Amino acid sequence: MKIYHNFSEFKKLNNAVATIGTFDGVHYGHQKIIKRLFELAKSNGGESVILTFFPHPRMIIDPENQDLKMINTIHEKAKILEELGVDHLIITPFTRDFSNLSPEEYIKNILVDTIGIKHLIVGYDHRFGKDRKGGLKELEDLSEVLEYKIEEIPEQDIDDVAVSSTKIRKALLNGEVALAANYLGYNFSLSGRVIKGDKIGRTIGFPTANLFVEETYKLIPSDGIYAVTVRMEEGFFKGMAYIGQRPTINGMTRNIEVNIFDFNKEIYGQDITMTFLEFLRHDVKFTGLEALKEQLQKDKEDTLAYFNKM
Repeated sequence: MKIYHNFSEFKKLNNAVATIGTFDGVHYGHQKIIKRLFELAKSNGGESVILTFFPHPRMIIDPENQDLKMINTIHEKAKILEELGVDHLIITPFTRDFSNLSPEEYIKNILVDTIGIKHLIVGYDHRFGKDRKGGLKELEDLSEVLEYKIEEIPEQDIDDVAVSSTKIRKALLNGEVALAANYLGYNFSLSGRVIKGDKIGRTIGFPTANLFVEETYKLIPSDGIYAVTVRMEEGFFKGMAYIGQRPTINGMTRNIEVNIFDFNKEIYGQDITMTFLEFLRHDVKFTGLEALKEQLQKDKEDTLAYFNKM
């Protein structure tokens, strides 16, 4: 897959079969659209193109609202789309100037003159252009004169999948990582750099790697304990992750930590990926470190029991 970070890098295609969207999560509903994209590209001898945006349009249009968190970082999204088999991915910077394009300018200048669309697939609720005034009608009105075909994925077809990025975000914010995985078709993950912590975990027999997630827009699941796998330079390991403010020691900041099973090397500065498999329990305050240690031992047993059932 070829990736372009602005339109100036992209060379107009002779037969582009394209779709447009933020595709956060690249979930089953998105995959239904992408499957149709591949079908059309193959039957028409064209090349598949996905046009997506970064930052997310809402981050630009409503910058004061920091509540929107994304299921995927832009790098995670690109990797998933590459694995699906997309030919071209255009990650265009979403700016106010871009958002102010009229629907007609957007269709002619971007879709036709820059990308070279011959077929365009959109979801039933796709909107574009200044004040989101553009939609299927505007696309159909210009399709004959600009010589492209437009296909809408009906609401019924997408709703049959019963999936939305909003549903997935809600599941993750509730700690329901297994439910989110059912919606996504894969397990949610967090990637980041291992940083130094206060090393309290190792004093009670449960050393943890503290994860720093650079992308502030990345969604972090609900506080609690999770069964996870960890991928890093040394290989692939099982473990249990903790998200929370460490109330037992009166912590002041929200931490992301992982106790990696059967592993005792220093990995400060290394990038690792945690994949969330199962929610084990909510974060609670214990009477002291000894009580916390007893609970962590039970958490480890529960985590191992989960892996043994897989």
